[in-house]
Amino acid sequence: MALENLTYPLLYFRLADDAVLGMLLGTDYQVVEHDLRKVKKSLTDFLAKEYKKTATYPESDLYRATLRIVRVRITPTYRLKGKAFQLTHPVEIPVPALTGESFYGHLECHFPLLGESFIYYDPSELNSLIRSFATNLLYAYPPELLYQYAQMPLPEMDQVEIRVNLDRNPVWKPFVFEEKNQVLDRLTEPYPFAGGARQRNSFPEVAWEMEWAVSQVMEKLVYQRANVLLVGPSGAGKSAVLRQAMRKIHSESRRESRKRTFWRIMAQRITATTKYLGEWQELVEQLIQELKWVNGILWVEDLMQLLLTGGYGAEDSVAAFIQSYLRQGDLQLVGELTPVQLDRLRQMLPGFAELFQVVEIPPMEEKTVHIILEKFSTYIQQTQDIAIPGDSQQLAYRLLKRYYPYEVFPGKGIKFLAQCVHDARISGQLKIGVEEVITQFTQQTGLPEIFLRDDMLLDQEELRDYFNRRIIGQEEAVEKLCGIVKIYKAGLNNPHKPITTLLFAGPTGVGKTASAQALADYFFGKGQRKKPLVRIDMSEFQAPGELSRLIGFGQEVGLVVKEIRERPFAVLLLDEVEKAHSSVFDALLTVLDEGILVDSVGRVTDFRNTIIIMTSNLGAQSQKSIGFGDATSFERRFFSAVEKFFRPEFVNRLDQMVLFNALGKEDIGKIAIKELRDLEKREGIAKYKIRLEYSERLLERLVKVGFDERYGARPLQRAIEDHIVYPLSRWLVKNPTPLARTLLLDIVEEKLVVEVK
Repeated sequence: MALENLTYPLLYFRLADDAVLGMLLGTDYQVVEHDLRKVKKSLTDFLAKEYKKTATYPESDLYRATLRIVRVRITPTYRLKGKAFQLTHPVEIPVPALTGESFYGHLECHFPLLGESFIYYDPSELNSLIRSFATNLLYAYPPELLYQYAQMPLPEMDQVEIRVNLDRNPVWKPFVFEEKNQVLDRLTEPYPFAGGARQRNSFPEVAWEMEWAVSQVMEKLVYQRANVLLVGPSGAGKSAVLRQAMRKIHSESRRESRKRTFWRIMAQRITATTKYLGEWQELVEQLIQELKWVNGILWVEDLMQLLLTGGYGAEDSVAAFIQSYLRQGDLQLVGELTPVQLDRLRQMLPGFAELFQVVEIPPMEEKTVHIILEKFSTYIQQTQDIAIPGDSQQLAYRLLKRYYPYEVFPGKGIKFLAQCVHDARISGQLKIGVEEVITQFTQQTGLPEIFLRDDMLLDQEELRDYFNRRIIGQEEAVEKLCGIVKIYKAGLNNPHKPITTLLFAGPTGVGKTASAQALADYFFGKGQRKKPLVRIDMSEFQAPGELSRLIGFGQEVGLVVKEIRERPFAVLLLDEVEKAHSSVFDALLTVLDEGILVDSVGRVTDFRNTIIIMTSNLGAQSQKSIGFGDATSFERRFFSAVEKFFRPEFVNRLDQMVLFNALGKEDIGKIAIKELRDLEKREGIAKYKIRLEYSERLLERLVKVGFDERYGARPLQRAIEDHIVYPLSRWLVKNPTPLARTLLLDIVEEKLVVEVK
């Protein structure tokens, strides 16, 4: 008979001279006795009685625990009838925190009084993490409870030791487990996560209205011991179903002699630390062995990445390597894919795909979606005291249905409302109304309120004035851009294609790029942090091999894919498109026709919230006299050049071809005035509130040197820099000007003259 001591950490509070509260950490056992000795005896006796009944001891989930006291300052807040009343003075609360190793070997921190915990990796950041988590937890507590915590005595640490018969209780040997768990600890993390990790989201991981799918996953994982794939479009609820099924299996298996465990892994971690030939294969073999020891199921969060990791192709990848283990039942996998990714999986490695049983998660009906959004709102009201009225839910549903067609409900609805709740919590709001929904949507998309509200009418004169201020001398282009806005406002654009696809044709320097910028600012410039114009110089993609750099290949993400994934609501400007290789036009056909681009492993880049603009100078070289001649022949010449250069199937996918006319001197004068007004916005002028005025002689000089029949208005910017910006900067350095003064700028004998008014 082998006897050994089991040690449990004990936290105790001296409530009074004759009252000590003891808490056996890692268990639910608590006791109040006259002194510490009696506390320890009561807990020891209780554990002995439990052992006689069950022949087991409770598994403490924290080893080598140490106690820290971290003081947190919280300003108590009363919440009454939807309003918050914050007190003026903060209260300092000492928060006991226990740190040590978990049952799985991870570093954990427990808050015994708050009932939460979290995993951490860097001990040097522990104090700041404790303060952050404790502050978030205590913020929702009422003032009465906060003051109770503030007055509690500080706890102390001790331990309870018990002699156990290892021959009678062979299941729990944590020291053996720790030795065998090296690769699992290094590459994976156990699921369900610790309570602190869940608390970071503050949102439920519940598969509402999808219990049938949860049951199917549990049936296949537990009773059939199958490898399982959840397949459905993005947002259908695959992740929620999988997480709920794993939590249920984990909970129910606790009563079994060998409980099932789940371990999450990212495919890239398998080869991230390996250097030598054959090293990652040995690592995978060790991982599979350790999963057997812990009765583990491997949850691969990015399953397609298994086919791209380990070798140069799917045939020598990690996925190919583990096929034999899956077939023999030595390894059990679970993951999720979209239908497109599943098709790619079957094409790339059909033998691997055949080893999985599929649980399909189809899109939900509208009625079911509204039930889930209502349940989510009820949960938020009960747990965070933030109301989401029905009209806000309806508006969010309508906006997401129209503007996010590439995702499905309920995922996109829960994600959007969760962000609204997060912002409301930060700002102290207790209700998410219609205005908050619109504000959040504008921040995410950059779309102005005029597109999001049906009760707002489009002011057509104001719209025309906006483009006329930004685009000089191009009346036809302005009318077509206004037409695009009207179609989008009316909701008549094709939702299965980009918002619109345009070809801007005309000579250089006439406003094609400026028009693209104006359209980007109008459509998407109201809330996004990044600029809503994605400009790509197509002259950089003239060689056949450059296509992969543009759209990507294998694991490499192309330039246009990277930009649109980061900014799906944007104007994509493909400058001088005719200079690109012909293979680029073939790749763009699907984008122009269907609004999507699918890479080799099934990842979809969606362009359906994008305006695609291509610029071209085709036909400009054959024009003999820019600015003169018959307008009809002028237009015919450009369009004829475009149709001769591009294939018919490419031209047919363009929604409109917009012709930009050559500029005259009068147009250059208007552009000069616009550029000079923009000069006042530069930091060196704006911060001193200096106002600039210009003489007629200066404007005439700029038009004269800034107009070129071949290059349009492009020389104008250089003329402004040479004749105004440089000499003005020298004058300002020599003559410091008081705030809010007016400077009159003139040209005398080809030199800038500055007069202070």
